[in-house]
Amino acid sequence: MIVGIEGSVERKELTFVHINVNGLIYEVHISINTSNSICESRVKLFTTQIIREDSNLLFGFMELNEKKMFDTVLKINGVGPKVGLAICSTFTPSTFSKVVASKDVGMLKRVPGIGPKAASRILVELADFIVDGNDDSQNAGALGEAVMALESLGFKKDVIEKALRGATGDTATLVKEGLKKLQRL
Repeated sequence: MIVGIEGSVERKELTFVHINVNGLIYEVHISINTSNSICESRVKLFTTQIIREDSNLLFGFMELNEKKMFDTVLKINGVGPKVGLAICSTFTPSTFSKVVASKDVGMLKRVPGIGPKAASRILVELADFIVDGNDDSQNAGALGEAVMALESLGFKKDVIEKALRGATGDTATLVKEGLKKLQRL
């Protein structure tokens, strides 16, 4: 799995870039936001590799949060790489997080390839989407992961949220603390 690529820019278009890595040239599909950020002759991108029967594609991002956003929307049924890149081209990660938090279907329908049904489904499935940044959002990310881990063990989401209210720490710490409190309930 290729998770990053660094090299010199051979060719740059709006939706892809050719990167020369020691004589081997890779085509990396990029969002418009990433395209606008590439202004040097050397570039380092975080990548997501998608391997299918008929293709082996690389998608590159200047910011780790944009990669996280792309990877997250790809997990939604009916959202492929093309729509994922369109979302990354339309919104920055922080703007997308606000759109999801406010459940703004109208804003999400502005993305090419997303209609009202798909927008509603995306907003429902991404209710917990959080952009990494400061300590609060990192704790919120760990909290979201802990909630998912405890849900996979069969606990109800509302009970888990009560058990973890006010808790802080990394994912493992939150899961341990949640299990202790859930055993008492």
